Amino acid sequence: MRSGVSSKVFAAGIALAGTSLFAVDATAEGSVLKAMKAELDRSMEVLGDEPVPPYFLSYEITETEGMSAGAQFGALVFSNSSRRRVLDIDLRVGDYGLDNTRPLRGQGGFSFFGTDMVVAPVEDDADAIRALLWHETDKRYKSAMEELTTVKTDVQVTVEAEDKAGDFSREEPSKGMEHARPIEVDLADWEEKVQQYTAPFAAYGDFYEARASFSANVETRWFVNSDGSEIQTSETLYRLFISASTKAEDGMVLPLYKSYIALTPDSLPDDESVARDVANMVETLLALRDAPLVDPYTGPAILSGEASGVFFHEILGHRVEGHRQKLEDEGQTFKKLLNERVLPANFSVHFDPTMTRHGGTDLVGTYRFDNQGIPARRVTVIDKGILKAFLLSRRPIDGFPQSNGHGRKQAGFMTVARQSNLIVEVTDPLTADELKGELLAAIEAEGKAFGLRFEAIQGGFTTTGRFMPNSFNVTPLVVYRVYPDGREELVRGVDLIGTPLTTFSKVAAGDDQIAVFNGTCGAESGGVPVSAASPSILVSQIEVQKKGKSQDRPPLLPAPIGDDRLGFAVY
Repeated sequence: MRSGVSSKVFAAGIALAGTSLFAVDATAEGSVLKAMKAELDRSMEVLGDEPVPPYFLSYEITETEGMSAGAQFGALVFSNSSRRRVLDIDLRVGDYGLDNTRPLRGQGGFSFFGTDMVVAPVEDDADAIRALLWHETDKRYKSAMEELTTVKTDVQVTVEAEDKAGDFSREEPSKGMEHARPIEVDLADWEEKVQQYTAPFAAYGDFYEARASFSANVETRWFVNSDGSEIQTSETLYRLFISASTKAEDGMVLPLYKSYIALTPDSLPDDESVARDVANMVETLLALRDAPLVDPYTGPAILSGEASGVFFHEILGHRVEGHRQKLEDEGQTFKKLLNERVLPANFSVHFDPTMTRHGGTDLVGTYRFDNQGIPARRVTVIDKGILKAFLLSRRPIDGFPQSNGHGRKQAGFMTVARQSNLIVEVTDPLTADELKGELLAAIEAEGKAFGLRFEAIQGGFTTTGRFMPNSFNVTPLVVYRVYPDGREELVRGVDLIGTPLTTFSKVAAGDDQIAVFNGTCGAESGGVPVSAASPSILVSQIEVQKKGKSQDRPPLLPAPIGDDRLGFAVY
């Protein structure tokens, strides 16, 4: 993802546009939606009499309600709850072919922060909501008129655009109604749990940070537009995140994370499972302190399911987002490769926001409607190695005139095409042992002293534009050096880097061990939850570079933990 991935939903059937999506009472339209619909109709009617009327208008109010608690070394450091609502308005003047939202040429693409974030009332007060909508719509219309003038001038003074598709797609209206969901946990219980989970780290003097945080959130969205869409959805997300870090003698900071994300509290791990994971974190971090460094290297490697999920997210996912095929300052890596082979014939990749679980793990890139009111749907991007499609919002591109339900954003941002649940499938996969056998064969064939196996991953980032080299960086946490005899050695100090087309062409095989990486992807339209599910893969040639490290020495002052002179006891 362009700004990075950090580890950071609910089964429903999908119906055709224009029909009710949910089994809950679809006639139970709340006062928020009624107020939004009434003001939208009034705005379109009144502004329709202006010399240049809006041809499209949508309102979206997003409410985020949550609670969270965090601890450090066994002690509670915060506990709070929050609730807020944000209003987003999409008002367009001009027409579907050319409107005020068209990016100005040579000015870095979209202006994604078009207006300041607008805070909405948290009470269901129809008069207060309509007053806010009235004032903000008036402001947005006036700025849209100025934008349209600038866009028309820009079109006249710049060269003809390569992509001839218009600025907005015509879509059928969607309707769906769902009641707000409750948060189903007791915060006091989780205050105790996060303290319990971080206490074991306090028994050592080698950890400089050991934290656990828990959050429970429900996001409720109300959406109406002038096409006739009326949508009310509500989704819950529960997250437990444990992190710890130590430092090697050479100053390198060594972090390790464990993240659990679930749609219901029952899907979170029990205390015993978390305790085992914490014990494993302690063992791994202590081993990393003494692990040897790896110098810059090129050669064969295995990426575990989590690592390969991030690998596909960075190399492929961002480069098949629709607007990146349209913007002139984007690298457009895959634009001209449509219907050509980009992966081995037994690899397929699709994005499916309708999925809520895969391989026994919840998928956080799930939603029922995107942020433009388009029903979520599966999109096969690569079929048997052949590139077939792109991810699309309502901004069409040549050859793809309609949205496929991937217009996404964080509240307060403008919508663009974004990833959802990325699923990598391999037909006739190898077993894990067979995949390692292929790695050993590649090491021998290339005369390498070793290969690498990337086990755990922190995240990654990529650049997709023309303004700097197109590249990616995947940040591993746990890496093993694999020797020709099959022996493995824990190592540290490397980042997986490369350029997209070269590295993608080196994908050779996959196994049958599916793993899921859940995280938050940051890009132009803010942070959105995403998932990547993939088997472990063999890449015939990867490149690693040295990881940056601090020049500060480890602490000179001994840790007080376990120091009887200071009266501290080992836990």
